[in-house]
Amino acid sequence: MKKLRKASSILLCLTVSASLLAACGSNGDGGSSSAAGSAAEGVKKEGFPIVDKPLTLKVMSQDAGVADWNKMPVLQEMEKLTGIHLEYQLSPIDSFETKKNLVFASGDLPDIFYAADLKPAEQVTYGSQGVLIPLEKYIDEGYAPNIKKIFDEHPDIRKSFTTPDGHIYALPNIDLSAVWYRSPMWYNGKFLKALNVTELPKTTDELYTLLKRFKDEDPNGNGKKDEIPLTSVKLDDLRMYFLGFWGIYDEVIYADKDGKVHYTPQEEGYKGYLTFMNKLWKEDLLDHETFSQTPDQKKAKGQNNQIGVFNDYFPYFTLGGEPSSDNPLMTPVASEIPGTPVYGKHPGISANGTFAITSKDPNPEATMRWIDYQYGYDGATLFSQGPENTLWKYKDKEAHEKEWLPVPGGGDREEYRGTLTPNYGILAPGMNSAELTKGLKSDFDRFIDKENAEKLTPIGKTPFPNVYLTNEEQTEATALLSDLNTYVKQMEAKFVTGQEPLSNWDKYAAQIKKMGGDRIAELYQGAYDRWNSGK
Repeated sequence: MKKLRKASSILLCLTVSASLLAACGSNGDGGSSSAAGSAAEGVKKEGFPIVDKPLTLKVMSQDAGVADWNKMPVLQEMEKLTGIHLEYQLSPIDSFETKKNLVFASGDLPDIFYAADLKPAEQVTYGSQGVLIPLEKYIDEGYAPNIKKIFDEHPDIRKSFTTPDGHIYALPNIDLSAVWYRSPMWYNGKFLKALNVTELPKTTDELYTLLKRFKDEDPNGNGKKDEIPLTSVKLDDLRMYFLGFWGIYDEVIYADKDGKVHYTPQEEGYKGYLTFMNKLWKEDLLDHETFSQTPDQKKAKGQNNQIGVFNDYFPYFTLGGEPSSDNPLMTPVASEIPGTPVYGKHPGISANGTFAITSKDPNPEATMRWIDYQYGYDGATLFSQGPENTLWKYKDKEAHEKEWLPVPGGGDREEYRGTLTPNYGILAPGMNSAELTKGLKSDFDRFIDKENAEKLTPIGKTPFPNVYLTNEEQTEATALLSDLNTYVKQMEAKFVTGQEPLSNWDKYAAQIKKMGGDRIAELYQGAYDRWNSGK
C-alpha cells in the first residue's frame, strides 16, 4: 500500500514528458457524435441535478484496486448531486493499456474514458475517426464553465490540448500549483550536520568539494569508509536535475528562453554534464552500482545512512523515518556556462488526456457538465479529499479554509482516502490548486513550499509545451528517436564510466547528427512555432 501511495503522489511528475514520443497529428476534420445535436434537451447548464430524467453512462477507467467504486462515498454523492448513474468497466493499472487498446480495436466502446492516459497520437487518431468526439463545442456553449474559465485564464492550456485539426478530444489533469517536473534531489541532513555544513554548494566546484568531504570525513560516524556521496539508478533519476546546471531544461527536447528548440544529447551543455559525471565516477563520488542497482537497493543504502545526495519524491522515502525539514532540497548549482543554473519546471498539465467522450455517449452535454464539476473548487475538493466531515471539515467555509479530522478508526489518512474516491493511485481528470489545501498543509508541506519558492521557482521554466506533430512528422520523429534514444543511453553510460573517453565527443556528436539529431530539433521547432502562433 505504501508503494501505491507513493505512486499516487508521483504519477503527475512522471507522465508529463511522454508527449515527445507519442504526439501525433491528423488532416481530418474530426468526428462528432450523432447524438450531440439533440441531446441538450433536459440538461441544465447551471445547478443540480444536471438532468431532468435519470441518465446512465458507462465509464472505463484504471483502478488502483483499493475499494469497490459502486460503494465509494464520492461517487455515491456525485450520483445524488447530478442524477447521473455510472456503470463501471474497470481494469487494474498494469493491464489498463492493453484493455484500452482492445476496446478501441473492437469498437465496443464505453460512453466515457476516465483516467484514460490517452496519448496525443490516440487523441488524434480516434478523434479523426469519430470514435472520440470533439469537446470544444460543449465547453464553449456553456456546459463546462469551470473548464472554460481555466482555458480563458490560461490560454496555453487550451492551446496545448488542441490538435492540428482544431479540436479538443481529451482533457488534461491540470495542476496549477505544481513545481516539480520530476522528483528532485536531496541532501542527507545528518551528513551535513556531522560536517558542520551551514551553506549549501552554489557551483559545481563547491558540489564536488562537498561530495569529496562526504567520502573522506566519515559523516555517518561509523568509522568505516562506506559513505556513497551521490547515488542513482541508471542516471534516470538525477539526469534532468543535473542537466540544469549546464543550462538544459530537459533530457530530450527543450525550448530555451529565446524560443529556440534544442535536442539535448548533442548540446555542449550535455558534454559538460557528462564531463562532470565522469569526474565523479573516476573519484568514486558517484555510486559505482548506479548502472546495476534497483530502486529498492538504493533505498536500502539510504536507510543504512550511507548516502549523501539522492533523488526521491520526498527524502524520507529513501532515508526512512518521518517527514521532517532535516534534509534540504538540493539547490541547483551553477557551472561554467553563463546563466546557469536553470530548472525544468512542471508545465501544470498532464501530457496525456485523462478524460474523453466517445461516439456512443447518448448525452455529451450532460457528460461535460458531470466532468466539469471536477475542474471547479467544490468538485476538486470532493474528488481529491473526499466528502465534507469525513476526513476534513471547514474551519472557515467562506475563506475556503479547512482542517483535517481524525481518520475514522485510526490508520493512515492517504490509505483511507483511497476508499473514498477513485482519484487514488491514478492520474484522473480534474484540477489542483493551492486554494484546495488552505489550512490542510502540515509543517513538512510548508517546508517543501518554502524550499521550492527559494530554490526552484526563481530559475524554473517549462521545458517544452504539449505539442502535436502531423502524421508525417510523427512517423519520422518516432523512427529517428527510437534509434537515437538507444544510442544516447549507451553512450552516456560509456562516457560516464570512462569506457569511452570524452576526447571522442566530436565523433559522438557527428554520429548524432548523422542519425538525425538536427532533424529532431527541426521537427519540434516547427511544432513549437505552430503552438506559439496558436495554429
